[in-house]
Amino acid sequence: MQPGAAADEPERTFIETARRAQIAAAAIDTIAELGYAGASFARISERVGISRGLISYHFADKDDLMRQVVHQAAEEAISYIRPRVLAESTGPGMLRAYIESNLAFMRDHRNNVIAMIEIARSAEGRRSYHDDTAVVNAVRALEHALSGFQTAGQFRPDFDPHAMAIAIRAAIEAASPLLASDPEFDIDSYSRQIVAIFDLATRADDTP
Repeated sequence: MQPGAAADEPERTFIETARRAQIAAAAIDTIAELGYAGASFARISERVGISRGLISYHFADKDDLMRQVVHQAAEEAISYIRPRVLAESTGPGMLRAYIESNLAFMRDHRNNVIAMIEIARSAEGRRSYHDDTAVVNAVRALEHALSGFQTAGQFRPDFDPHAMAIAIRAAIEAASPLLASDPEFDIDSYSRQIVAIFDLATRADDTP
């Protein structure tokens, strides 16, 4: 059974899971193009090339589909970012990879960024899909990593890992609305600047 599935919910087949993922991906692109309100089942079905009834077969309603969209977007980000961060064995390397991979994912998945902003701005999104625990967990995980490397002497000892984690996450998240609203926003240059800023803020005295 899939994590989080109800005890009496039958496990989905590979084909059903793939179809749900395909529909959610089409929903992301539709929201990015037409906005949350414009992303009807009819519009999404046109984009993916299936009947509206097939979407209704896989998703009870728009709320059900949007929950899958938010979940899928988060899982895609985690799958992209986590291996790049875990591949680094030093504190400075981890921090650089963390910032670069977060922002590179945004760059390469701009429609995801736009769709998440559109969903969050909608009344339904604020009520049903906004999850403060995701933000808290992201800060907590980064704080833990910073603290561990700080204890190992790879970061300067005089900063608060919790405050630093909040600042890093805020700098990353600030790029989302800029990227969404301005196609010319140079997120690669922004990434280099943010990496340099937080390298200086955390660097141990003996770091070359």
